[in-house]
Amino acid sequence: MTVDSTRTIVLLRHAKADWPSVADHERPLADRGRLDAAAAGLRFADDGITPDVALCSTSVRTRETWKLAAHEMPHRPKTVYEERLYEASLGDLLALLTETSDEVGSLLLIGHNPGMHALADALAGTAEGDTATRMTRGFPTAAFAVVTFSGSWKSVEHGVGRLTAFWAPHD
Repeated sequence: MTVDSTRTIVLLRHAKADWPSVADHERPLADRGRLDAAAAGLRFADDGITPDVALCSTSVRTRETWKLAAHEMPHRPKTVYEERLYEASLGDLLALLTETSDEVGSLLLIGHNPGMHALADALAGTAEGDTATRMTRGFPTAAFAVVTFSGSWKSVEHGVGRLTAFWAPHD
């Protein structure tokens, strides 16, 4: 890939988690979350979303979400479990994006709100169809946004991208 190539960022919020008496980082998916995570993976497959690399938060619910979603995809990308995605701020997420190698054309982040929604909103300078309107209603569990932009990962900044898709399991 060249520095000027079109790149894709897919932002997946973890699926619905349960609330057992464990630390937040250790919360597993609820039954509905397991179904929704698989549905997100099926939607990735249907839409031809094939990331080169997946960066996944280390929390139990994000790892479970990714395992179930990836199982439905025809090609599982290289996965990196990234501690900095847990409770990441918008600034933290932007910093992670700028660290991405320019050899990566498509990157998937599996993380948490409010970060996933904030990042999608911040990156999307423009949007296709009603995607931005639908995303303003919220970024529910197991939802994902797809943003494209041209240039190097080091050039990622507010408004640089185009929101090309937004999907939520119960939309």
